[in-house]
Amino acid sequence: MLVGIRSLTLAIAALLAAGQASACRDDRVSLRGDWGQAQFAVEVADDWAEQRQGLMHRSEMPKSAGMLFVYDRPGPVAFWMRNTLIPLDMIFADAAGVVQKVHAMAIPLDETSIPGGSNIQYVLEINGGLADAMGIVAGSQMQHPAIGEGAAWPCEP
Repeated sequence: MLVGIRSLTLAIAALLAAGQASACRDDRVSLRGDWGQAQFAVEVADDWAEQRQGLMHRSEMPKSAGMLFVYDRPGPVAFWMRNTLIPLDMIFADAAGVVQKVHAMAIPLDETSIPGGSNIQYVLEINGGLADAMGIVAGSQMQHPAIGEGAAWPCEP
């Protein structure tokens, strides 16, 4: 009986480890904080053309989806909502993936600049209102394979 329990325990541990490894994928972003955890299916915008296009001209986005903007190095970033038809929350994170600012409910089609800060390397756009509903705030941690060395919440090898 002890061997059976031990085998079951090892099998469960292996499944959990496999689940954690598969959770860190290019098409997923995870966030965690005192509020809990969340995961979003994402499109990654990591070149100029993709970043310029962003989520413009889309009339809807699934609730659990988003777009992750990945910059080569930390720096000042600012966004606007030109040609963006849906309200968005913008989650600005530093090189370690630590959220520095959350801009809630960006107004569709508004061309007012939305500054994210001066040391930002990652920006996650999700449907407007979700960050507040989930409790995502500054200090939350982001996990994604693009967040490399020095990540506050690194991907498992």
